[in-house]
Amino acid sequence: MIIDRIKSAIALKQELLNDAKLLATIEDVAIKLSASFLEGNKLFLCGNGGSAADAQHLAAEFSGRFYYDRPPLPAEAMHVNTSYLTAVANDYGYEHVYARYLESTAIQGDILIGLSTSGNSKNVVQAFIKAKELGVKTVAFTGKGGGKLAQHANYLIEIPSTDTPRIQECHMLIGHTICEWVENSVFPRV
Repeated sequence: MIIDRIKSAIALKQELLNDAKLLATIEDVAIKLSASFLEGNKLFLCGNGGSAADAQHLAAEFSGRFYYDRPPLPAEAMHVNTSYLTAVANDYGYEHVYARYLESTAIQGDILIGLSTSGNSKNVVQAFIKAKELGVKTVAFTGKGGGKLAQHANYLIEIPSTDTPRIQECHMLIGHTICEWVENSVFPRV
């Protein structure tokens, strides 16, 4: 079983390597995000469960540091304020927690990354709809098919799998790759 899991993870990553369209999208996102930060904009991230943990992890990489010391980048996982999250979920419904947060904080030119292995998380989909209204560019990290997020995303990073743990592993690999690109672009080492 252990060997089979490792082999399946490697096989999926090999599929990513062979997907020229996906690789081009990842590069486009890295370029767009770098430009957005250089223009003074912010990055918002959201997800549920393990995807929320991944969103928080990536936000920390941008706002803290990745490979080397440099100024922080404005990146925030939108679920970390539990008082806000529980109040809005209670008063308006859980599907509105991220959209309402964007409405209060995001401006045109900001970027939203939504992580959802199914692509159908209602609160992430609602955030993408609100982001479009606000002029916020959207990047969907999903599994095979892209779900409902595919129709609302400016950029779709679709992992060709329905296996949730393998999808999440690829999301983190791609997220780290984008972090490294952005760090090198925004704060090049002299």
